[in-house]
Amino acid sequence: MKEKDYAYWVKLSSSLTLVLASTMVAAKFWAWLSTGSTTMLGSLTDSLLDITASAINFWVLRIALVPADDDHRFGHGKAESLVGLGQAAFIAGSACLLAFYGIERLLNPVTSEAVMTGVAVSIYAVFCTLLIIAVQQWALRQTKSVAIKADSVHYKGDLLLNLSVIVALVLANMGWVYSDGIFTLLISGYLFYNAFDVARESTDYLMDKELDDEVKNDIETAILAHNEVLGFHDLRTRQSGPTKFIQLHLELDSKLTLAHAHRISEEVETSLHRIIEGEVDVLIHKDPF
Repeated sequence: MKEKDYAYWVKLSSSLTLVLASTMVAAKFWAWLSTGSTTMLGSLTDSLLDITASAINFWVLRIALVPADDDHRFGHGKAESLVGLGQAAFIAGSACLLAFYGIERLLNPVTSEAVMTGVAVSIYAVFCTLLIIAVQQWALRQTKSVAIKADSVHYKGDLLLNLSVIVALVLANMGWVYSDGIFTLLISGYLFYNAFDVARESTDYLMDKELDDEVKNDIETAILAHNEVLGFHDLRTRQSGPTKFIQLHLELDSKLTLAHAHRISEEVETSLHRIIEGEVDVLIHKDPF
C-alpha cells in the first residue's frame, strides 16, 4: 500500500472515531445529569477516556513514526509507551473515583430518575460504537495498522459496557436499587483491568521485552531455511513503537568470501522482512565456522 493511501485510511478512521466519540460524550453527560445514575457516570467516564486516548494516540503515533535523527538513532517509537504509562495512571485514577461513587451508592441507594432517557442514550451509544468498529475494521483491512487494531479491540469491549448500563437502569427502574452501585463497581473493575493491561504493555516495550515466542519461532525457521546457513546464536529481539528490531549472529562456512557471506546475510534479512508484518530493522553479524 502506498504511504499516502495508508495515511488516508488512518486519518479517516481516527477522524470518524473522534467525531462519534464526541457525540457520545455529550449525550452521556446529558443523560447523567438527567438520571443521576452512577452507572451512567461510569459509562461517561469510559467515553471520556476513549476520546482522550484516541486523540492522544493519533498525535503520539505521528511522533512515533518520525524517522530516526541524529539524537534518536533508533527512532521515536518509545513515545507511545511513555504516554501509555501516563494514560494507565489516568485510567486507574478514574477507576478509583468510580469505585468511591459505587460504594457510596450501595451504602445510600437512591432511585434513578428519567430512566428511559438513560436507556435511549445508551442505545445510541451502542449504535455509535458499532459504527466505529465497522469503520475501523474496514480501515484495518486496508492498512493492517496496529494502532487501529488496538483501538478497535477497546471499542468492542465498550459494547458490553454500554449494554451493562442499559441493564442496570432497567433493574433500578424495577426496584433493584442496589443495581446502580453494583454495576458502577463492575465498570470500575473493568477500568482497573484496562489500566493494568496498558501499563504492562507499555512497560514491556520500555524494558525491551523479547517478541512473542510465535514470532521468534518464525524468525528461527526463516533463518535455518537458507541452505547455506550452518546455524545462528545470540538472537535478540525487541519492539519500539511500530518497529521490530532483530539482532543475531549468523554461522557460515569459514571458506566463503566476504561478498558471498554478505549476499547470504542479505537473503536472510529479506526473508525476515517477508514473514514479519510492519517495519523491521535487522542487524546480522556473520561468524565463520
